[in-house]
Amino acid sequence: MPKLNENYQSLKESYLFSEIAHRVNTYLAENPDKKVIRLGIGDVTLPLSSEVIKSLHDGVDDMARAETFKGYGPEQGYAFLRNAISDYYKEHHVSIDPSEIFISDGAKSDTGNITDLFAKENTILVPDPVYPVYVDTNLMAGKQITYMAGTIENNFLPMPDKTIHADIIYLCSPNNPTGAVYNRSQLQEWVRYALENHAIILFDSAYEAFISDPELPRSIFSIDGAKKCAIEFCSLSKTAGFTGTRCGYTIVPNDLVFSASNGKEMSLNAMWNRRQSTKFNGTSYIVQKGASAVFTKEGMAQCKKNLAYYQENAKIIATCLTQKGFRFFGGVHSPYIWFECPEVEGSRDSWKFFDYLLNNIQVVGTPGAGFGENGKNFFRLTSFGNKENTIEAMERFDKLF
Repeated sequence: MPKLNENYQSLKESYLFSEIAHRVNTYLAENPDKKVIRLGIGDVTLPLSSEVIKSLHDGVDDMARAETFKGYGPEQGYAFLRNAISDYYKEHHVSIDPSEIFISDGAKSDTGNITDLFAKENTILVPDPVYPVYVDTNLMAGKQITYMAGTIENNFLPMPDKTIHADIIYLCSPNNPTGAVYNRSQLQEWVRYALENHAIILFDSAYEAFISDPELPRSIFSIDGAKKCAIEFCSLSKTAGFTGTRCGYTIVPNDLVFSASNGKEMSLNAMWNRRQSTKFNGTSYIVQKGASAVFTKEGMAQCKKNLAYYQENAKIIATCLTQKGFRFFGGVHSPYIWFECPEVEGSRDSWKFFDYLLNNIQVVGTPGAGFGENGKNFFRLTSFGNKENTIEAMERFDKLF
């Protein structure tokens, strides 16, 4: 009989969004005449931009001609896309060499797979509330996790505790689920902590395109010293609507070199390259062709137009919550609005609030309890729905409260 990875027993019985889907489907089966408005899962609703579609078609046409046909591509990604991403960073005054960029099918995969590079003995520091993937992938690998509390008092932006040593630090800004954004001095403090502790920051910047204030950092690499202590993950899922198309990238600086127990120097860039070459056959050429259009002048303008649509939805939600006196975070430089649950039926429990909204106004959000202990009395709404549904959802919300 094979020995199983018993670390899976440490996981919650079901993934957060699977439980949400189960409850909604059960409700709809019992109430088929009700219109449910979903503001829970962070999935986009606008179609891909015309520039991206054109480039995807070009990729398909390339595959139909012998002279342009592509078989196995480079596991790291095609040079045309890596160069385009490098230029994108340069526009934001950050220098990234194309050799440090690895194309993938999304940030979710990479934030989970990056654990392959680090030994089980590392101390993992994770914020709470947190995107579940950071926690679950480390639990699957049998690693011990230390949590840092995100609370109202620190605006859900936990800062380093010098009494705690960490080897691997997960940060996400703009944050999922809270929508909170670290400023430059706060990230500088995290980089300083990582350098002092010889630690690695795993920085998730999947929502960087929502940042409209030029003073707020869109990349950890805009902070001095970060290339010696950080890996950055980004995704086109929200920037360009690639949730179903699947494309993202990870930046592993060439400066990340550490000494092994035998004294040999090991490069994380080289290790990630080896890992991807062994376990990954690369992102589809057609998808990478489409992704490259995102970084053109016209492609970026079209993406920004879609982002503005979602930002307007966030404003609609935030305006309603403000008028009703709800305390909330996010909604400005983030597609997520994170608010404190009101007391319903004698409780502020987020799952009870989820059921309350579903049963009374047929609006679906995400219970904060699914993101950790510090989220149990909070709730997340997303601005990724269409505008008409967002307006209707908040009209229902307004009447209920």
